[in-house]
Amino acid sequence: MGVFVVKSMDQYQKIFRPSQDIYMSQIKNPKERIAVFFGGRSPEHDVSVVSGLQVLNALDSARYESFPVYITTDGFWYTGDALRKRENFLPDRTLLKSLTEITPDIRSSGEQKGYLIPKSGGGFFGKPKPIGFDVAIPVFHGLIGEDGNMQGVFETARIPYAGMRTMASSITMDKAVSKTLMQALGIPTLPFAILRRPLSGYHLAEEVIKEKLSSLEFPVCVKPCHLGSSIGVAKANSIEEVSACLPAIFRYDSSAIVEPFVQNLVEYNAAVRRSGDRVVTSAIERPKNTQELLDFKQKYLSGGGKGKSGTKTPGQSSEGMLSLTRELNPALPPASEKNIRDWAVRFYEAVEGTGAPRIDFIGNSQSGEIWMNEINPFPGSLGYFLWEASKDQPILFTNLLTELIQEAKAAHRQSAMPADPVPMDARLLTRTT
Repeated sequence: MGVFVVKSMDQYQKIFRPSQDIYMSQIKNPKERIAVFFGGRSPEHDVSVVSGLQVLNALDSARYESFPVYITTDGFWYTGDALRKRENFLPDRTLLKSLTEITPDIRSSGEQKGYLIPKSGGGFFGKPKPIGFDVAIPVFHGLIGEDGNMQGVFETARIPYAGMRTMASSITMDKAVSKTLMQALGIPTLPFAILRRPLSGYHLAEEVIKEKLSSLEFPVCVKPCHLGSSIGVAKANSIEEVSACLPAIFRYDSSAIVEPFVQNLVEYNAAVRRSGDRVVTSAIERPKNTQELLDFKQKYLSGGGKGKSGTKTPGQSSEGMLSLTRELNPALPPASEKNIRDWAVRFYEAVEGTGAPRIDFIGNSQSGEIWMNEINPFPGSLGYFLWEASKDQPILFTNLLTELIQEAKAAHRQSAMPADPVPMDARLLTRTT
C-alpha cells in the first residue's frame, strides 16, 4: 500500500483545507431537518401521498435534511426511506415491518422543534431515541389533516409548521363557513343550502330535502361540504336525484352543500401567499374539461338509458376528476382578472392567511359573471406550476418551499407564549420553583 506524503503546508492547504472548511461549516450550520407528513385517514389519502412525495423531492437538499412521515388509512404513523418511492404505496405488511412505527410527542418541551417517538428500539435497557425535526410540512388533503386537525396537533406540541394556521384551515375546508365569510366580505358567491347527515343512516327524507332547497332552482350541483378532488360531485335535476346522491356523500362527509348549477361553466383558479410585506397572487389557470360536469345519469347510471344500469349505481361515489388539463394566464377582461386577484387577497387577509392556498372561482362564460367558489388550504403539489408561471413574481417549487419553511418559523415565533402562560393576576394556584 502506498504512502501519500504532503511536502509543504501550501500543498496541505490546497488538498485538505476545502474539505475541512466544508466539515466545519456543517458543524456550525447543520442542515435543518424537515418532516414531510402525508397520507392520513382521508378519502383524499392517495392524492396526499403523491403531493407529499413531490414536496420531498423538491426540497433544497443543500439546505435541508428531509424525511417522510406517512400516516396509513387506518391511522398508524411510519417513517423510513422506503416511503420515498411511489412504487411502495400502499405499503403491504412485509414493507410495514421494515419501517419504523412512530407516535408524535405532543408534550411541549419548550424547544422550537418537534419529536417523533419510535414504538420500539433502544435495546433491552434503553428507551427508543426520539426523532427530532425543526419544521413540519403537513401535505394532507381533505379531512383529518388539511382541515385544522393536524395543525392543532402541531400547535399543541409547539412545533413550527408550514401552511395555513388551525383557524384558517378549519374555515377554508368548510365550504359553508367559507361562503358565509365571502358574503360578509362582499365577495360574490353562489347561493347555497346545506344538507346534514342524519343521526343514523345515510338517507334524508325527500320532504326534508325539498324544504332545505326551497330557495334553489334545478339543476343543482351537489358535493361534500369538506372534501376536494371532485370526490362525490354531481349534477342533479330533481329532488329524487339529490336524494340518490346523498348516501355516497354522507359515507365520507357529515354534510353536503347544494348550489345552482352554472350554465356555460368556466373555472378559474389562483393561488395566494405572502412575499415579505406583500400578499401576492400567482398565475391564473383555467382548467379545461373534456365534457360538462357529469350529471346524475352520466355519473351514477353509466348505461345512460332508462332502465339501463352501468358499472355505477345510485349513491356510488365518484373517484374524482384528476386528469384535467389547464390553460395558464388565459386572456381575461381586465376587470375580471382584477376581481379574481383582489377577492383572493381580500379573503386571504381576512383569515390571516399563511401558506399558499389555491382559491377557485367559477363563472358563466356567456354572461361574464364570476363567483368565488372554494378554497384549498394545501392544494395538490402546492400548485407550484401556478407560481412558476406567475407574471408578477415567478418562483420555482424549491424556492417556494424554502419561503414557506421560513414563514413557518416566523409564524411560530410570532405565536410564542411564556413557559407559564397564566398572567400573575389570574393565578389561583400556588407555583413551585
